[in-house]
Amino acid sequence: MPPTPSERPPLRSADELNAAIRAFWIDGRGHPTVGLTPDQRAEYQRLLAALEALRAVERGGVTTAA
Repeated sequence: MPPTPSERPPLRSADELNAAIRAFWIDGRGHPTVGLTPDQRAEYQRLLAALEALRAVERGGVTTAA
């Protein structure tokens, strides 16, 4: 059984986060996908937030957790 989002190890690099974000929009054959399930949309939003937090750290900025 694949791990649930809470069991996944944290992604560390911007490249890993970008790859995971892109995977939501490209299917296994390289075609764009349309629509996300509510669970996929929540995971996508978490990935975007993690990438933004990483970018803020790289810029030396500070972000506040929601």
